[in-house]
Amino acid sequence: MTPPFAAGELKILQGEEALMLYQFNTRTAKHYFCKHCGIYPFHQTRMNPQLWRVNIGCLEGVDPYTLEAGVANGASLSVVEDA
Repeated sequence: MTPPFAAGELKILQGEEALMLYQFNTRTAKHYFCKHCGIYPFHQTRMNPQLWRVNIGCLEGVDPYTLEAGVANGASLSVVEDA
């Protein structure tokens, strides 16, 4: 994942019609997936909805296997609300 960036900095050049929105739990974050292949290109963060992150594997010219990667513990961020 890339460092968070402002939503206004995200520019989709093509394929927007193939994106599907998925929201769960608090419905604060917005997760987008390709409706054809299922890849997860980017999402709006729950911690700060003004920020977004991009799957670096979806960026042209970037080889994610050559980068140092940190590990995120998403389970510790879980929030469950009763419906």
